[in-house]
Amino acid sequence: MAETKTSEENWVPARLIPTSGISGAEEQETRATSALLAVMLSVDEFGRTLTKLAGAPAGKIETFTEVIFKVNGTKTTVRPDGLIRVTRGARMWTALVEVKTGKNELVAEQLNAYADVAREHGFDALITVSNQISPNADKHPTPGIDGRKLRKVALHHWSWSRVLSIAVMEREHKGINDPDQAWILGELIRYLEHPKSGALSFDDMGSEWVRVRDAVTSGTLRASDREAFAEVTANFDALLRYSSLHLGKRLGTDVRHQMSRKEQIDPAYRQQVLERSLLGTGVLSGTIRIPDTVGDIAIEADLRSKTVTCHIEIDAPKLGRNRTRVNWLTRQLKAAPGALRVEAAVPHQRGRGAAELLDTVRGEPDSLITEKGKEIVRFRVAATTPMGTKRGTGKNSFIDSVLDAVDGFYADVVQHLKAWQAPPPKSPRAPVMDDAVDAALSEPGSAESMG
Repeated sequence: MAETKTSEENWVPARLIPTSGISGAEEQETRATSALLAVMLSVDEFGRTLTKLAGAPAGKIETFTEVIFKVNGTKTTVRPDGLIRVTRGARMWTALVEVKTGKNELVAEQLNAYADVAREHGFDALITVSNQISPNADKHPTPGIDGRKLRKVALHHWSWSRVLSIAVMEREHKGINDPDQAWILGELIRYLEHPKSGALSFDDMGSEWVRVRDAVTSGTLRASDREAFAEVTANFDALLRYSSLHLGKRLGTDVRHQMSRKEQIDPAYRQQVLERSLLGTGVLSGTIRIPDTVGDIAIEADLRSKTVTCHIEIDAPKLGRNRTRVNWLTRQLKAAPGALRVEAAVPHQRGRGAAELLDTVRGEPDSLITEKGKEIVRFRVAATTPMGTKRGTGKNSFIDSVLDAVDGFYADVVQHLKAWQAPPPKSPRAPVMDDAVDAALSEPGSAESMG
């Protein structure tokens, strides 16, 4: 009898959270809610990280879905998607959860009703989860929420991108102690990364993007185009936040969109800053901060020249000749692209300092020394790449061009830069060399690597 051969190529592995059978938006939302809350309950580190974001104490986590409440003692009922309860000793912390997937957006009327329920029952927080990314970490993406209802109820928003980023960091970088819990969290990550889950990446600059982009290019942008400005500037900041999550997920660290204190407190002021820049120079700009790097990455999208520029500033060594200081920098960038632009700043400088391409500076360090007798105090390293213009994602898209520019700049430049450190004081017994401060250094970033 001939042996029957069975092909395994089309076999579908059994999954804890399957994507098969999702037939519509309601099923997608229900499954995503249940998956998230169940994994928060099951994986200690993941559950604690998320509940801590919402102000919960460390304690026993319980999660529920499809909870029903009456509104103000009437027959009217509301059904939030879920509820999280954390118990520590006699203290009980409770939060309602509302979830949206795909392109569905949170609705202010619904959130106001849930805030009423939370306040009536003495709950601590209302947590929303959707694909919306707020331009400001301290501002909810849904307009029209009644602030009076939030006096005793904290409102928190998690984008699905942020949830996925936290899940990856906990599993891949920080580590999950229990191997079974690590597998469970891996199943959630696999689920959220699947297109059918409804957990989407940031993928659209909005309906006003093309109009504003073309008006900047043609020089016809008007200050009266307030609504168009508001959408584009808000989406640009959302893109910077998404870029931070995207990079942080890969690096396993908390990368953040950095704003001034005034911009954080007053989102309208931040919008005005971007509006003035668009009107005056056609540039959208922002900053992201990566822990343990020499400085923040500044990002500028120039809609007129259609370029994206990333730059970082680093203090020059405080000892040695100017050529020594230039060589100290170029040794750290020995593998970086020669097309990088390097600028050198001196004290009390007016305007921009001397600037050359890295290739030139490598061969001619003196090309950055233009003011004799003035010491170089700071360097700026910049990379400029073509800007995509399409509003969505994919080839020639603005979103992907910004993400690629930030990722590439970190890989080529930022991760290799180390701050200079002063040498330890010399012992009186040690021989003193006339040119000790100009001795060649073996390690970039330390005083001994200056040459």
